[in-house]
Amino acid sequence: MATSIKIPEDLKKRIARAVKGTDQSAHAFMVEAIRQETERVEKRRGMLADAYAARAEFQRSGAGYALAEVKAHYRAKLQGKRSRKPKLRPWQR
Repeated sequence: MATSIKIPEDLKKRIARAVKGTDQSAHAFMVEAIRQETERVEKRRGMLADAYAARAEFQRSGAGYALAEVKAHYRAKLQGKRSRKPKLRPWQR
């Protein structure tokens, strides 16, 4: 698929400076930048979808984890200690 985009002259110059002295062409640089930004946007959308789904589940069930217990659990795991997963509790409204 061929796509044409118009790039402002000042940006073209910045790209040329960025790739100067590398083995990467301006075209390859732009393709990689577009790929990275596309992945970032896709990950963000996925994260937001997960967050909205978790919020809906929380509102439906009224159950959640206490932040202090979650922090303690992960702190212990990071230190290589054994730790039980925090218990799901009814949330006080």
